[in-house]
Amino acid sequence: MTFSTHQDIDPARHRLLWDAPAGAGPVIYWMSREQRAHDNWGLLLAQQRALELQRPVVVVFCLTTGYPGANLRHYGFLIRGLAQVQKDLADHNIGLHLLQGNPERTLPAFLESLSCALLISDFDPLRIKLQWRNGLLAGSRTPWHEVDGHNIVPCWQASPKREYGAYTLRPKLKKLLPRFLTDFPPLAVHPHSMPGLPPQSINPDTLLGLVQDTSVAEVTWILPGEKSARAMLTEFLQNRLEHYSINRNNPCVKGQSDLSPYLHFGQLSPQRVAWEVSHSQFAPETTEPFLEELIIRRELSDNFCFYTPDYDKVSAFPDWALKTHDAHRRDTRPYLADLAELEKAASPDLLWNGCQSQLRDHGKLHGYLRMYWAKKILEWSRSPEEALDNAIYLNDRYSLDGRDPNGYAGIAWSIGGVHDRPWFDRPVFGKIRYMNQNGCRKKFKVDLFLQNLVEKSVTDGAGDDSQR
Repeated sequence: MTFSTHQDIDPARHRLLWDAPAGAGPVIYWMSREQRAHDNWGLLLAQQRALELQRPVVVVFCLTTGYPGANLRHYGFLIRGLAQVQKDLADHNIGLHLLQGNPERTLPAFLESLSCALLISDFDPLRIKLQWRNGLLAGSRTPWHEVDGHNIVPCWQASPKREYGAYTLRPKLKKLLPRFLTDFPPLAVHPHSMPGLPPQSINPDTLLGLVQDTSVAEVTWILPGEKSARAMLTEFLQNRLEHYSINRNNPCVKGQSDLSPYLHFGQLSPQRVAWEVSHSQFAPETTEPFLEELIIRRELSDNFCFYTPDYDKVSAFPDWALKTHDAHRRDTRPYLADLAELEKAASPDLLWNGCQSQLRDHGKLHGYLRMYWAKKILEWSRSPEEALDNAIYLNDRYSLDGRDPNGYAGIAWSIGGVHDRPWFDRPVFGKIRYMNQNGCRKKFKVDLFLQNLVEKSVTDGAGDDSQR
C-alpha cells in the first residue's frame, strides 16, 4: 500500500447532519466514541472551525451510568481515561465538561445555555448511539457535523451498503486508503478561552460510586488512558509486530497487540496505529497480516452494524445460515448448558472453561479462542437465538471491548455465518463453520494454555474484588 502524508482535515471525513445559522457561542465537540485529546479528527475539526470563527472550543461528554451491558469494569476504564483527557485538554486551553445522564435529556440545555456556534460529534453505528443522535436531531437548532474518527476510511465513504465479506470490502478500502491513511496535525493550544464556564475536575472514585452494576471488578493487567495506550503501541511495535503473523493464533505466547480495549474506548486512534505500523521498519509481508485485521476486518464490523439495524439478532444472519439453522433445530445436542453454567465456566469442556475464565477474570479473551468459545455456545444451546443472546451477554458483560461492532460481528460470524460461506453439513452446526478441541490442539498446546491461565490468575489476583 502507498500512503499519503497530507495533513489537512479532509472534508470527506465528516458530514452535515443539520444545517442552521451558527450561534454566538463556542464550538462544541460532543465526545463519545473517541475519548482522546490527540489524533482525534472530531476535536481537530472543532478546533479548526473555532479558529475560523475566533471562538472557544468546549468538549462535552455525557456519562450514562446505566449503559446496557456495562458495569464497573467498563466504567473504571472509561472514567479513569476521561480524567486524563480532561487534564490534557486543559493544557491546550480546552475544557472538558461532564454531563451526567442520557444525552437526549442533558445535552440540549447545555448547548442552548452556551449559544453553541456549531456542534461536532462522533460517528457510531450502534443502535443506542443512533437513537441518541436521532433523538437530538429531532429538536436540533444547531449546525451539526458528524465525524468518523474511528474508521480510517469513513464508514459511509467506504461503502453505501452492507458488504458480503472482507473480500468485497477490501478492494474498496484499498482504493481509498492512499487518500485517508494520513498522519494527524497536532492539537494546538487554543487561543480563545471560554468565559463564564467554571472548569470541572473529574474525580474517578466519586463517579464510580454512581455506577449501577458493580458486580464485575476492574482489571489491573492493563492501565487506561491515552498515555498507556501509546506505551502499549510502542511496546507492540518494538517487540511483537515482527512475529505477529506467526504468534497471533497461539494463546500460549504473547503474540497479539492487546490494543483492543484502547481502540474500543477511543483512547487510541486506529489510524495512528495503522500509520505507525505502515511506517515501521518491517517489510509489507510482515505488517500486512496485522493491517488486515486492524483495517479490513475491523472496518467490516462497522459496516455490518451500520447497515444492519438488527446486528445482534438472528435475523441479521444470511439466508443460507437461517435455512441451515432451521434444518437442524431438532438435532440432539451433546450437552445443554444454561447461562448460569456458562457464566461460571462450569461446562464439561476444560478448554472452553479456560476461555470463559480468561474472559471473566481478565476482561479479554484471546482472538483465536473467541471463535472456539462462541461456536461451543452454539453447539450447547437449544437454538441459535439462545446461543446468540448468551454469547453477546457474556462478551458484553465481561470483555473490556464488549458492546462493540467487532464483538457483534465476530459472534455473528461464529454462530450465524455472517461474512463467511457455507461449509460441509454436520449435526447441530449445519453448514456453519465447525470448530472443536482437536483442531485447537493442532494449533497450540491446550494444556500449556490452561496451565498458564491458572498461573496468571494466581499472579494477577484474578477474581479479587479489590479496586485500584
